[in-house]
Amino acid sequence: MAQPPSLVHFHGHQYLRDRLVLSILSGKPVRIDKIRSHDKNPGLRDYEVSLLRLLEKVTNGTIIDISMTGTAILLKPGVITGGPIQHECPLSRSIGYFLEPIIKLAPFCKKPLQLTLKGITTDENDLSADIIRTVSLPHLQLFGVSDGLELRIKKRGSPPLGGGEVQFLCPIVKQVKTLNFVEPGKIKRIRGIAHAVRVNPQFSNRMIEASRSILNRYIPDIYLYSDVYKGDESGKSPGYALTLLAESTTSALHCSEALSEPGVAPEDIALKATKALLSEIERGGCVDQKHQTLVLLLMVLGSEDVGRCRMSEPTPRTIQFLRDIQTFFATSFKIVPADASDPNCSQLLYSCYGTGYINANRTMA
Repeated sequence: MAQPPSLVHFHGHQYLRDRLVLSILSGKPVRIDKIRSHDKNPGLRDYEVSLLRLLEKVTNGTIIDISMTGTAILLKPGVITGGPIQHECPLSRSIGYFLEPIIKLAPFCKKPLQLTLKGITTDENDLSADIIRTVSLPHLQLFGVSDGLELRIKKRGSPPLGGGEVQFLCPIVKQVKTLNFVEPGKIKRIRGIAHAVRVNPQFSNRMIEASRSILNRYIPDIYLYSDVYKGDESGKSPGYALTLLAESTTSALHCSEALSEPGVAPEDIALKATKALLSEIERGGCVDQKHQTLVLLLMVLGSEDVGRCRMSEPTPRTIQFLRDIQTFFATSFKIVPADASDPNCSQLLYSCYGTGYINANRTMA
């Protein structure tokens, strides 16, 4: 592999998606080696290769070089083109694994993105299609990406056989807005989706009852929606899940979800999701932990002004993401306690000076 100048170099398979996204947005080529080099089964997994193929479809002129053993890759980024794209995701990871990096690239395409993904819509490793639709997309709207932004769940697909299908539509922008989001507000309503496919439709009602038995103690405005799919739209495997979303008076969103497990009653699944939501609310901030990297990235790409956001403590992934942003964009964040007068407050205020990133790919209307 010939190494171009300004090459960014990493080791290992962790944080692969974030680094590929940063490489494509910054235009800096990236080399990642020692990918599971000491593993019994070394090299890239099928879902990682599939993600590289998807990035090739979304861009034009991107050169991806994978070594013979699969333990090293070199990516030279091209232009983010967008347009209509179809992709079949492997059943080893859910659609959320592929959508998460694409959401970060989509506003900067040449043409509005119309992406159809097929595979598993909900699993325990990645964001589900429901969370992306109800939480990730509203976070994009904070930065001015809104008209025509939509995620449609055409078919549900539970593991292990999948069979789901989602369609992601995203408009393009010239530049994202600067974010100033420091007031978390108070929780005013809780919404949820209990979906059941190829199982007794009562399962979704049982999850709703169990979740309400806890949530009703805190707040009156609760609406949990039962989403039962039948026939062709229900994918190939049975399964059910509960996705919960809490919204504050300032439109801060916190989410959680739990997925069916063999031998576990629907009520226990609902309690697991409910407790996860309450602990996420307790952490506080304006952005939940699952969406820290998305918001921080868009803050860096914002106009040349100071962006500020209040969040809970960074996850290990977020900490590494901040280091990688420094590597690719030479931008660092100032992180200070959100409320210095309250020793019990663990929330932090993240601020950075936007790079003024302009979408040079877009076709002029």
